[in-house]
Amino acid sequence: MKAKVLEEKFDRGEDITGYLGLDRARRPAQEPKRVNVDFPIWMVHSLDREAGRLGVTRQSIIKFWIAEKLKVVSSRNAGMENGDVPQNRRV
Repeated sequence: MKAKVLEEKFDRGEDITGYLGLDRARRPAQEPKRVNVDFPIWMVHSLDREAGRLGVTRQSIIKFWIAEKLKVVSSRNAGMENGDVPQNRRV
């Protein structure tokens, strides 16, 4: 099928998922990349306690907390793109 025909079907609101290779689809920049990080022992113990309390793995806690912090930093940086002056530069 030509791209123009597919585009027209999409524009009419037709379901075009049958024409897409969803079995090979990937989200860009979502593939895992292994990294090694060294933490002090006290931090590992704290992470393990919190992971146990929540019933998840240490890795899950680390990934979740880093993702949350990156969202905050990203939203703060988005405001600075508009000329805002940062109130607190600590990360």
